[in-house]
Amino acid sequence: MNWDQIEGKWKQFRGKAKEQWGELTDDELDQIDGKRDQLVGKIQEKYGMAREEAERQVDDWTRR
Repeated sequence: MNWDQIEGKWKQFRGKAKEQWGELTDDELDQIDGKRDQLVGKIQEKYGMAREEAERQVDDWTRR
């Protein structure tokens, strides 16, 4: 699935994002609003990982 599809249907995908990254709050997921860069940044911040690792996780998640 490409990111445009995810962004367009973010309300449906936010639950799956919450399952994958449980430390993200509902407010943060609302703020992300389907924007990939914001999701990567929040994952990086919450989990203390390098940007490349956060991007890899998001890419793996979108492929599923």
